[in-house]
Amino acid sequence: MISWCRFACAIAVLIAPFAGAQDYPNKPIRVILSVPAGATPDVTARLVTPGLASALGQPLVVDNRPGAGGLIGAEIVSKAAPDGYTVFISSPGALTILPHLRKVPYDTLRDFTPVGQISVGPFVLIVHPSLPVQSVKDLIALAKAQPGKLNCASAGNGVANHLALELFKQMAGVDITHVPYKGAPQAVTDVVAGHMNMIFNSIAPVLAHIRAGRVRVLGVASAKR
Repeated sequence: MISWCRFACAIAVLIAPFAGAQDYPNKPIRVILSVPAGATPDVTARLVTPGLASALGQPLVVDNRPGAGGLIGAEIVSKAAPDGYTVFISSPGALTILPHLRKVPYDTLRDFTPVGQISVGPFVLIVHPSLPVQSVKDLIALAKAQPGKLNCASAGNGVANHLALELFKQMAGVDITHVPYKGAPQAVTDVVAGHMNMIFNSIAPVLAHIRAGRVRVLGVASAKR
């Protein structure tokens, strides 16, 4: 479920089934995150891992391995021992988008076993307040008047908010320059600082900036308000 309208914020996968191991788990479980601290999957993981640790009776140790659109974290998990002690919590990009864009050192269907979906949420389109637009219509008009001059940050090439931008550009018929980062937190920081004009991002990490007026919301990419 990946579109510019709805974004599966985080999914959990194991690299192999562990059914039948009655003493599982008997040691800490490593949780690989393919994003930096503060990104949506990181926020989500840190909300759910305490409850999982309590239910399983073992600590879950979070290990952030960001970069390359999630490829670095996914590769680490794919090469881990298939014993159920390495868990991957990720947005869909590394598993469903990157394999179609480049050669990756893993096979999503072969090397990962899905466990469950953690959360789903829409993107929000935010711009720096200095940008002279108050609506999506204004943004499209400005982008058409200044082709290629507006820039949009993303969490990296091939990730969901990059695809959201490309779909927006295609639908609106505009030319906006894509600027990939190593993760959403750095991208959002540069939008807040005014170094970037805009970003499509999940809501939770940018809500405080929205409420403080450090960014302006132009729209929420969901079917309903």
